[in-house]
Amino acid sequence: APMAEGGGQNHHEVVKFMDVYQRSYCHPIETLVDIFQEYPDEIEYIFKPSCVPLMRCGGCCNDEGLECVPTEESNITMQTCKCSCKNTDSRCKARQLELNERTCRCDKPRR
Repeated sequence: APMAEGGGQNHHEVVKFMDVYQRSYCHPIETLVDIFQEYPDEIEYIFKPSCVPLMRCGGCCNDEGLECVPTEESNITMQTCKCSCKNTDSRCKARQLELNERTCRCDKPRR
C-alpha cells in the first residue's frame, strides 16, 4: 500500500474500533512532568532537565460518572542536575530525585 505524503499512514487505512477503545481507555501513560510541580519548594534552584517523563493516569472511562484515578503510587529515582547558579553547565551537581509513578482505574470522582 502506498504511503501518504510526509511518511504518514495510508489515508485508506482505518484504525479498528476496539484498538481505538483499548488505547484510549484509562491507563498509565508516560507524561512529561515539570520538576517544580513535584518539588514546589525548590524554586530557587535550576534543574536540568526541567521536566521528567513519569507515568500518570490518562484516558477515558466511557462513563460520565467515573474518572481515571490512581490506584497505586510507587517511587522512582531519577538523576537530574540541580544548581543554585545561573551558570548551570560548569557548576551543575548531579542529584537523584525521588518522584512517584501511578497505576490507574476508573472510579467515582472524589468530592
